[in-house]
Amino acid sequence: MRDAAAQTVVPILLDWYDRHARDLPWRVPPGSPEQPDPYRIWLSEVMLQQTTVAAVKAYFDRFTTRWPTVTALADAQDADVMAEWAGLGYYARARNLLKCARAVAAQGGFPRDRAGLQALPGIGPYTSAAIAAIAFDQPEVVVDGNVERVMARLFDEHTPLPAAKPVLTELAAGLTPLQRPGDYAQAVMDLGATICTPRNPACGICPLMDHCAARRAGTAAALPRKTRKPAKPIRFGIAYLGQRVDGAWLMERRPERGLLGGMLGWPGSDWREAPATEAPPLRARWHPVPGEVRHTFTHFHLRLALRVARLPMEAPGDFIAPDSFDPRSLATVMRKAHALGADHLKGLEAP
Repeated sequence: MRDAAAQTVVPILLDWYDRHARDLPWRVPPGSPEQPDPYRIWLSEVMLQQTTVAAVKAYFDRFTTRWPTVTALADAQDADVMAEWAGLGYYARARNLLKCARAVAAQGGFPRDRAGLQALPGIGPYTSAAIAAIAFDQPEVVVDGNVERVMARLFDEHTPLPAAKPVLTELAAGLTPLQRPGDYAQAVMDLGATICTPRNPACGICPLMDHCAARRAGTAAALPRKTRKPAKPIRFGIAYLGQRVDGAWLMERRPERGLLGGMLGWPGSDWREAPATEAPPLRARWHPVPGEVRHTFTHFHLRLALRVARLPMEAPGDFIAPDSFDPRSLATVMRKAHALGADHLKGLEAP
């Protein structure tokens, strides 16, 4: 059945992709004589992890304007890259981005095969398959959330995710062609992103409507099934926004390992399951700010209480001068803290 499906589904899907491929800044249009740039493919795939295309486009344009090649990115300063990444989240990706760029530059370019790609820092099974297929036209099986959804519906597979991942990967492998595997991989992802969407799939205009088992069974909208996730725990912390009388901000760089690793942020307590009680970073009149900062990470919800203080010139610590401070370069949770706390500093008298 799967061989027959491949013989019919793949040509239909490629024909659809030739006419309806999304215009994306990292993509070479189907039929173009231009060769895909592995640097742009890799960068886009890393940025797109846990993030939407709409959110990534502006970041991708800024990165490739500032660092147009992998060698240029390899030569970049860590702090500059982390600042440009701010707001995309999952900051370990940015740290691995630099490690990978430097490894690629050191070996003179990207490996062309999946095994070589997966040996690079920060590149896992999905990303290595995507780069190998899209950049080098290798017949690798590329499976993201869009592909899982298309496979579940096309074959009416009811095993719930994540247990269904091996089954859906096997189904995807049975369709992956030897010819144009890169275009095929992008075609399935485009189909999932634009037509075979999580809610209200547009089955009536789907090029695979006549071959979709879930459409025939009337189960498409319910697939893929998912195992219910446990509720995320809540953690609490305190952030301290201290501004010196000359306008400079008291800040700290977080440890390289862990959440927001290597990013500039506000001094504060650890994030724990009970409300924090740690002492502030230095002696001053710290004023509580009404309300709290709320932010959600992958595995927990964070609630941050804020304290603000006006600090004297002789205050100890690391300060960022006002002309060097841009809240847009902060991680999202730290940017939220600035937005909530900065106005409360304006009314405080100098110490």
